[in-house]
Parts: sequence; structure tokens; C-alpha cells
Amino acid sequence: MIHAAIAGLGRWGRNLVEASRGHQRLTIVRAVEPDFEGAQDFCTKHQLALTDSLDEVLADDSIGAILLATPHSLHPAQVMACAAARKQVFCEKPLALTRADAAQMFDACRKAGVVLAVGHNRRFWPSMRALREVVASGELGTILHIEGHNSNENSLAVTSGWRLSAEESPGGGLTGAGLHVLDAFVSMLGPVSRVYAQLTSREAGPPPLDTALMTLDFASGVTGTLATVRATPLYWRVHVFGTKGSAEVLDEVTMVRHKSGGARERVRLPVIDVLRAELDAFVDAIEGKRPFPAPEAEVLATLSAFEAALTSMNSRMPVECDDR
Repeated sequence: MIHAAIAGLGRWGRNLVEASRGHQRLTIVRAVEPDFEGAQDFCTKHQLALTDSLDEVLADDSIGAILLATPHSLHPAQVMACAAARKQVFCEKPLALTRADAAQMFDACRKAGVVLAVGHNRRFWPSMRALREVVASGELGTILHIEGHNSNENSLAVTSGWRLSAEESPGGGLTGAGLHVLDAFVSMLGPVSRVYAQLTSREAGPPPLDTALMTLDFASGVTGTLATVRATPLYWRVHVFGTKGSAEVLDEVTMVRHKSGGARERVRLPVIDVLRAELDAFVDAIEGKRPFPAPEAEVLATLSAFEAALTSMNSRMPVECDDR
């Protein structure tokens, strides 16, 4: 059994704790959270020892893994500290706000001999797994274009805190919701070579009312478009277009396939506990059974396109991606 600690008990950190309950190979026993009063009841309910010091947890020899659900800008220093302490690391996305920081984090964990798993949870959706298989199989023919959209009205409930900071969450909804779509694109089509992006704000908020748009050129020659609207109801769509057909995902378990000359086929896949599957994959990687299914090269390629999008939003010009 791997004894773990979680740093950050906001909404998502609590979701990870809930998902871990009853896990046969990983148990979260400690929590790091500066808001003692706000976290006390939750920690009591889940029997978590509460502290406000990550260093204290890193010095605890009984803790083998750290899960980070903390503000984005803290990730680089925290991951480096975990690596130095030889703790396995699960870090929520975005791993970092720059490709260079992320590359250093992967390098530190590799040298320390510990896993660095990045929480791109949409990779575990049954529908997205199926879409990746369809694209890889070649049944759509030559892939020409991809479209994606992710909106999430959870932002309407965020009226203060770091998630509204332009430093912590640059690019409007791109850092949160939109990055899931960008990661999905890269996981299927490889790195992006050029981005043209814009951020349009209707009201500064809180809550903010804005839209983020991207057009993308992939190194493979595929083109793409991506959009995210923070204030509208939850919506997900990733649609891949090829010479022999198209396939689109509409939610966690729904995929629509359309072959040239044929009727549309709607496929419903079995529901799974996505966060539990993500934690299973983290433990599998720690145990050496299989690599965590968010490879370093793809995480870095996603952040390269993300950085280019932020630059483009400011310059209002197309930007080439850093492919180092």
C-alpha cells in the first residue's frame, strides 16, 4: 500500500481524495492546506492528518507519494521538492505555465527515479480513448482537420481567488477548460507548429465573461480550431475529420462516427470512475507495470502550443511553437 499526501484541498483536491477512498494500493493519509478552518471538517471525515507545511510531509518517511492540486505557479517548486525528497508525484494540469519549467520538472523526477504523472483526466474518458483508437487505426483515412470545444460553467461560482488571476490562469478559459482540448489534440495528432489565438473579454467580472479561440497548424499538416467559453453550460466536443470519414466525442461516453457513404453511428460506451482510473494509472506507473498515459513529449508539446497561444493573444499575430 502506498501512503500518500495531498497538497491543496480546493474543489479538485477534494475530488481526488473522494476518488481514492477504498483504493487497494494507494491511501491518502495526510493533507497540506493553509486554510485550516476550511479544511478541518473534510480532513476529520476522511481521517487525514492536516498540516500547512509541505516540507513537513516531504520529511515524513512513511509518505511515498504526493498529489498536487495547488495553484499552477507553485507546481515547479513543489515538484522539484518532491523529486529531491524521492516522493512519487501526481500533479494536476497544467504541470507548469511554461514548457521550460515543465522540462526541468520531468528531468528532476527522472534523475530522482520517481514518477511524474500529470492529471490530464480527459485522457481517461472512455469516449476519448475510443477516439484515439479510431484515429490511430487509419479508418478515417488521411486526417485533415480537427475541431474542439470545452466550456465549463463552474467558473460562474468562482468570484475570488487564484483561479481569477491573470498570472495563475492566463488566456481566460484556456488554462483550465481549453487545455483539456489542446492535450486531446496533441495526444492524437502530435505537436503543433503554429498558433493564432485571441482572447475576447465581454466583462472582467467576477465572474469573467470571455471567449478564447485558437487556430492551429500541426507539424503533420493537419489544421485545427479550438474554443472555450468559461460562462456557458458544460459542453465538450472533439471532432476529427479524415478523407474516409469523421468521428466526434460529445461527452465521457458518447462518440459519433460517420463513414463516407454511410449513416451516422452513435456509440455509447460504459461509464467508469475517471478519477479512480487516473489514480490506478499513477499506481501502475509507480509499480513499473506501464508508463503513465500522458507521455512527457506530449505534455511538453501541449505546453509549447499553450505558450504560443498566450503570446499570440497579446501580439494578435500567428506564433511559431517552440519544438525543442
